[in-house]
Amino acid sequence: MLSSLPSIVGFVRPDIDWHAVAPELTLLGVGAVVTLLDIVLLERGRAYTSALAGIGLLVALIPIVTLAAAGDTREMFGGAFVVDDFALILKAMFIVVAYIVVLLSTNYIAEGDYWENEYYGLLLASVMGMVLMASARDLVTIFVALELLSIPAYLMAAWRKADPRSNEAGLKYYLMGVFASAIMLYGMSLLFGLAGDTRLAAISTAVAEEGSNPVVILGIIFVIVGFAFKVSGFPFHTWAPDTYEGAPTPVTAFLAVASKAAGFVALMQLVHVGFPDAQDIYQPLLWILAVGSMTAGNLIALRQENIVRLMAYSGVSQAGFMLAPLAVAGDITTEDAQPAVAAVITYVLIYAAMNLGAFAVIIAVARRTASGDIRSYAGLFKYAPGMTILMTVFLFSLAGIPPLGGWFAKFAVFRAVVEADTGWGYSLAAIAAVNSVIALFYYAKVARMMWFEDTPEEANTTSLRVPPSLVAALGLTAAATLLFGIYPAVITHFTDGTLIALPY
Repeated sequence: MLSSLPSIVGFVRPDIDWHAVAPELTLLGVGAVVTLLDIVLLERGRAYTSALAGIGLLVALIPIVTLAAAGDTREMFGGAFVVDDFALILKAMFIVVAYIVVLLSTNYIAEGDYWENEYYGLLLASVMGMVLMASARDLVTIFVALELLSIPAYLMAAWRKADPRSNEAGLKYYLMGVFASAIMLYGMSLLFGLAGDTRLAAISTAVAEEGSNPVVILGIIFVIVGFAFKVSGFPFHTWAPDTYEGAPTPVTAFLAVASKAAGFVALMQLVHVGFPDAQDIYQPLLWILAVGSMTAGNLIALRQENIVRLMAYSGVSQAGFMLAPLAVAGDITTEDAQPAVAAVITYVLIYAAMNLGAFAVIIAVARRTASGDIRSYAGLFKYAPGMTILMTVFLFSLAGIPPLGGWFAKFAVFRAVVEADTGWGYSLAAIAAVNSVIALFYYAKVARMMWFEDTPEEANTTSLRVPPSLVAALGLTAAATLLFGIYPAVITHFTDGTLIALPY
């Protein structure tokens, strides 16, 4: 009996590379401490939760740095969990984004008299799902990561319990999310039934052998549609405007950046690892999603009068730009280089900085105006010149104006789709160019309101006071937005297509 003990222990607890899973375990530990703090200190613990969550996120960066320094690829669970350069750069992005969201949330949550401890616990749980998603190379792991990041987000969207709009936001997000998850899971079950394995590498082999089997086509379409919801791609974006407007603004920033990025991480893995040889299936679908998202998002944004809804439709349009390289990925990918992956990651990283910065300004201005109406920004320069300059930087960066970071994000996308040297690519480039011009109109509309319109007579024009945590968030995002545009090598050093190539 004793002789069988080692085999039993080995079965229950297989060999695990603890260094590779250290970021996830750190986030889990910090979340547990935050929960314990809530149980032990009750109301007195509120003063410490935001600081503890922020410090915990920074500590989670340490194993990511050490893993990057080691420079080797680590696999566990038969290849279902992989830590490589692709995963590490995205894990770091998710954690940094979450840290900035904590900075945005500190005063917002405390001053709103919301339950703080549960909020930060849910935020850490959602980030852990995103960090897990970056290493997932298996359908089950991808789905578990998706649900781990989504379920806390549903609750956070409805965080303002007494506000009917927040309750509506959480309910819409939950119902649409469950519906999309069901569609995606049905597609995954078809692919699993075909391959007899949930690992993406095995599914790739089965898809290549089956060719245009109807089961393959249906499975791929359902999986992509499920993730199109997560990235708010047209026409699966309908949850985004109401959810963004009703959710607490820091949560909106989190959904608009981190949740969207997690969806693109999964799409990149599926396209490049799960079914790279099914280009004739995923290319038309992704092309339609990219064109529809860019065009519909921009046209609807032109008519918005609420700044958060404008940012929601702007996010739909930006999702279209990020989908564009994936639509032509099969035409430009080689075994050693993946320009489409490099372009998408570059865009996601820059988008995170400029979008979080824009939401930080929205939170700061709303402290004075208590309104999301674009008209409330009229004459902002007269009493908040710093906020006006920063918002202009972020808006024009989103529009792709040099020398701000957004220009290089769009340049990376244009270069990728043109490099495909196909009709699909050239048509995407032309449509993206037209949409870039359209987007400038509504971004410039907000800038004109701030710089040139008269301040309403009833407006409070005393100088705007901004909390230190919000100042820190604004400083970090503005510095990143300017640095990425003026010196793009800072970001291309990490997103080079030969460095972050997924297994093909």
